[in-house]
Amino acid sequence: MLSKTRAAWRTPGLALLLLWSNSLFALDVNIAPDTPYVETAHEGKPFRIQRIQDQNHVLTGGFTKTSRKCPPFCIQPLHVAPGVITVGELEFLDFIEKKLNTGQGVVIDARTPSWHEKGTIPGSINIPFTSFDKETNEAVKAVALGKLGVIKKTGTSMITSLWESALKLVGSKTAGSPWDFTNAKEILLWCNGMWCGQSPRAIHNLLALGYPAEKIYYYRGGMQSWQILGLSVVVPNKQ
Repeated sequence: MLSKTRAAWRTPGLALLLLWSNSLFALDVNIAPDTPYVETAHEGKPFRIQRIQDQNHVLTGGFTKTSRKCPPFCIQPLHVAPGVITVGELEFLDFIEKKLNTGQGVVIDARTPSWHEKGTIPGSINIPFTSFDKETNEAVKAVALGKLGVIKKTGTSMITSLWESALKLVGSKTAGSPWDFTNAKEILLWCNGMWCGQSPRAIHNLLALGYPAEKIYYYRGGMQSWQILGLSVVVPNKQ
């Protein structure tokens, strides 16, 4: 028995209609040759990430600037810390599909709330980079880490103490940490661009707390590169 699609070709009018409908919804500006868009969720609602289709579109506003005072707006290194993986846009979108959409990962907009409210990358949650600073209130830090699957250690048994001692002997960075990273999620952090030090600062502080480097990803291009490529931006609470 022929499928509906194959059978349609035996009806010339229907075949033409199928061709017309396919071309009608095809995108001229794809993300990659075989990827017109990527689907995820933002603030509990479905969201489709794609590129702006207007091929005459140009950026306006702050992200068109090429020069900012340094410090603090200094060019960031490609590799922010040993073990941390730096990603580009395609790897970012792959993370969204394979990690974020499956509940294994978290995408973090590490900027201050005022920046986040102007527009963010779909699927991101705003955890300001200061949340992981050494001086930050422990309760604030606990809430931020809790969103990443990290909890505060409770109690110290003799077995736990022996295990911690063994970890210290092999150079483990989590040994002696008050935080339990057993169920820590894979996280991808970003900020405003390759001149922005907010997500690198958050990453260094997370590592100092004991967060496993192999579970951290860094999108160096940030919002500036994201917008240069015409990728979707969402204003929180205004989808």
